[in-house]
Amino acid sequence: MEIWLNQSSTDDFILLGIFSHSPTDLVLFSVVMVVFTVALCGNVLLLFLIYGDPQLHTPMYFFLSQLSLMDLILVCTNVPKMVVNFLTGGKSISFVGCGIQIGLFVCLVGSEGFLLGFMAYDRYVAISHPLHYPVLMSQRVCLQIVGSSWAFGIIDGVIQMVVVMTFPYCGLREVNHFFCEMLSLLKLACIDTSIFENVIYACCVFMLFLPFSITVASYAFILRAVLLMRSAQAGKKALATCSSHLTAVSLFYGAAMFIYLRPRRYRVPSHDKMVSIFYTVLTPMLNPLIYSLRNRDVMRALRKGLDHCRISSQH
Repeated sequence: MEIWLNQSSTDDFILLGIFSHSPTDLVLFSVVMVVFTVALCGNVLLLFLIYGDPQLHTPMYFFLSQLSLMDLILVCTNVPKMVVNFLTGGKSISFVGCGIQIGLFVCLVGSEGFLLGFMAYDRYVAISHPLHYPVLMSQRVCLQIVGSSWAFGIIDGVIQMVVVMTFPYCGLREVNHFFCEMLSLLKLACIDTSIFENVIYACCVFMLFLPFSITVASYAFILRAVLLMRSAQAGKKALATCSSHLTAVSLFYGAAMFIYLRPRRYRVPSHDKMVSIFYTVLTPMLNPLIYSLRNRDVMRALRKGLDHCRISSQH
């Protein structure tokens, strides 16, 4: 930390960004701003609904509240700086600010990946072992699951942030991205970082494939349980409860694998920027919409909240 604080203003990085001031990019920027606003409001609303409605105080919605919290922090980590730089014409970010962006981004992506895997396990227990569900997914177990998800992400984020920010950087220090993305930053290092990049690649494989394997295994057992159900209606209901999670998982893992598991020779900065927009803004917007519009309990809580506000305003 002392090394960071001793950095002078000349050690700032330059974020080249993703948008120019052309008419087309102005439209795209406006779209991103709308998506960012919806993501912000959607996740805040979902958090209020889950914590404000006693009927949503179940393991599934507790995990969903943590997912919304992660998405809320993620969308606020990189987008506000991008917006300020675009509107003011500035492009710089401080050394410390760059390190914080890297640490938060890696932490949140890692934590969310593990949480999605555990949420798949929660659905497996609920469908395959409904009678034992209160014991297998007790409050203590839920807290341990959420705590371990955050812990994995935080440890990974802190380690990568500290290592990346101790490398010497030289040249124009221009990061070809709209935030301090780690792989883009490593290209500016004055020393060979290939060993570290290989370690990071291995870590990404572990951090993605472990929870992804839990998800695939959980849904394989869920499908088996559904096929063995005597009631077609019960099977249909079971699959309906999983559809929202499957959609969120597909969006998250699809984008993450595209960015971090491709060989280096296939990486194109322009492609990475566009997928990062999808990853850091669009997915956090879609998650609350996916889980609310396709979920009767959340919609009921929303209607209940709106009725309460309407009655209060009349008085």
